[in-house]
Amino acid sequence: MAALSDKKQDLKEVADQFEAIFLNFFLKTARQAKLADDPLANSASDTYRDILDQQYASTLSSDVDLGIAEGLMRQFGKFVK
Repeated sequence: MAALSDKKQDLKEVADQFEAIFLNFFLKTARQAKLADDPLANSASDTYRDILDQQYASTLSSDVDLGIAEGLMRQFGKFVK
């Protein structure tokens, strides 16, 4: 029975990671829709912004329930034996 809960826990972690990837893509796409160019922008600030967006996505996926991870758990949980 412990192996079953380990597999379900692994599935939950992967579902949460997928939700974070989805949110990161969403944030990246939203940043591309900027209204004006930043005069102080350079490759270092772009890299920093990308890392910051990844952290935002990770934090949001663990703090906010969007239902993506839950849907994945329902969809694939029936295959975990």
